[in-house]
Amino acid sequence: MGNKLYVGNLSFSVDSEQLSQVFSEFGTVASSNVIMDRDSGRSKGFGFVEMSDASEAQNAIEKLNGQELSGRAMNISEAKPQERRDGGGRGGGGGFGSRRY
Repeated sequence: MGNKLYVGNLSFSVDSEQLSQVFSEFGTVASSNVIMDRDSGRSKGFGFVEMSDASEAQNAIEKLNGQELSGRAMNISEAKPQERRDGGGRGGGGGFGSRRY
């Protein structure tokens, strides 16, 4: 069991500080981060919390998973490693004006 937790189904009004406060009841929070949309600046409805100890992280999952925060039931699990992404999204071909005549 790792120390980093995924927290899903967050209300769009929840910020990183509020998330940290909720999890601090179960141990020392090393970091908390609500993921924000790059374009709109609005929450994407999920975030990550890193606890200082794996047993504290497990306890937080057991006590908080399914509990309501700002009107929504949180989904909490151990965070999985980020998958590798290939290249950028602006790659080639097929678009208007891409053919040479």
